[in-house]
Amino acid sequence: MNLRQAGLLPWIFPALLAVPAFDVLLSGRDLADSLVALEAVAPAPRAALVDWLQRGASLLLLVASLEQIAHHAARRLPVYLPLAAAFCLYWLGSVGLPAVFGARPVFGHDLLYAPAAGLACCLATPQEQDRIVQLARDALTGLLLAGLALLLWRPALVADVGYTAGMLPGLPRLAGLTPHAVTQGLLAQVFLLLLWVRPYSRPMADRAAWALGLAVLVMAQSKTAWLAFALCALALLVLRQGPALRQQLNDPSRAGTLVAACAGLCLAVTLGAGLLLSGALDQRAADFLASEQGAQLLSLTGRDRIWAAALEEWRLHPVFGYGLSLWDAEYRNAIGLPHATHAHNQWLDDAARAGSVGVATLIVYSFTLKALCLRYARASGGLALALGLTLALRAVGEVPLSLLGYGTELFVHLLLVATLAAAVYPRETAAADTITEESLTEPARAGRRTRSGRLAGLAPKGRAAPGMQAATAATPSPWGRRA
Repeated sequence: MNLRQAGLLPWIFPALLAVPAFDVLLSGRDLADSLVALEAVAPAPRAALVDWLQRGASLLLLVASLEQIAHHAARRLPVYLPLAAAFCLYWLGSVGLPAVFGARPVFGHDLLYAPAAGLACCLATPQEQDRIVQLARDALTGLLLAGLALLLWRPALVADVGYTAGMLPGLPRLAGLTPHAVTQGLLAQVFLLLLWVRPYSRPMADRAAWALGLAVLVMAQSKTAWLAFALCALALLVLRQGPALRQQLNDPSRAGTLVAACAGLCLAVTLGAGLLLSGALDQRAADFLASEQGAQLLSLTGRDRIWAAALEEWRLHPVFGYGLSLWDAEYRNAIGLPHATHAHNQWLDDAARAGSVGVATLIVYSFTLKALCLRYARASGGLALALGLTLALRAVGEVPLSLLGYGTELFVHLLLVATLAAAVYPRETAAADTITEESLTEPARAGRRTRSGRLAGLAPKGRAAPGMQAATAATPSPWGRRA
């Protein structure tokens, strides 16, 4: 693949991870004092190097987005309007209109980075998406590996060594070079999904990467990430291995395996019923709810107060919401919730910031993503379904679709958008795009150009060239290929 086939767009994904990682690395934080950090309203000062890195990343993001849009328009490549229109509508309803018509209007240049990158990802071709997945996977490899390496050098920076509220007592809770252990768990989960559909070409490297991802996922001790990975893995197994499994189950020679599996399931149900009838499970549940962890669960780790505040702002400002400055330091100090940087729920956050307009556009956008994830699950090798499921689960307690600024949340969001754009891209056009000028000799390039700049011999937009139909059918999907 030459440079232009991928362009600059794939490089924004490592940049989205690099800036927060260097921010953590140069912050000198101590996760043993995480409670003190949560109670602090004012943000910690940032290193000057991080500010310059963020400026460079912002410039790269804008240049890559403009280059992608200009290249797409110059070649008159197809655009899947439902995805692009839904994304732009969501940005307009959740960011653009509240920034102007919200109860407290505020607008800045940083609000333009996410829509520019999102629109560029809506134009991603299969070749560009293949490069995006490869670079995202490699960037996550470096990020997770650096977090584990720093555990030996500066453990307080990357892990809460004294963490006792998890399900694995005595194991430090790893946050790595991410803002929080929950974010680390999310990125480890996404890394494993990318490895699944885009494994490394060398088996030893692939096995080492799987060991790294699983180790970080466990040490992050994020129950949400564990549950999400289990569900995504099940979905990928059914989607990618379902036909083979059905064939094996229909094989009479494997009837014993099916009987054994059914017997094991019946035994598990019987043991569970016995525990319920014995009363031992009720006592354990009562003890857990009486503990500190149980109290956090009953209060949804304090999110009930945050959700109440978000609903109150929606009631006071029902149309365009409070505005984008909601949850800033001044507001958090006023309501006495210094740790509430957002509403910890995608729907409530949009309702409070952008009012009913934001909720309406979120409904349109989320249902568009859901429909495309289901329709093109197999065409994307299962990655669209897995990423869509990941964001849907995360939206319960976080804001994974937020388009305010950019960072690790936008990383996964744009990865899903680019995956869907590549999945809906016409196969005929994708096959024709693999014939580049570099594959032709100089005389051929000189004599096979048409007035419009397209190569002679390629079919008009939307149709395959003569003889290309067979090549299109024989072109293997990039999903699942080792690299």
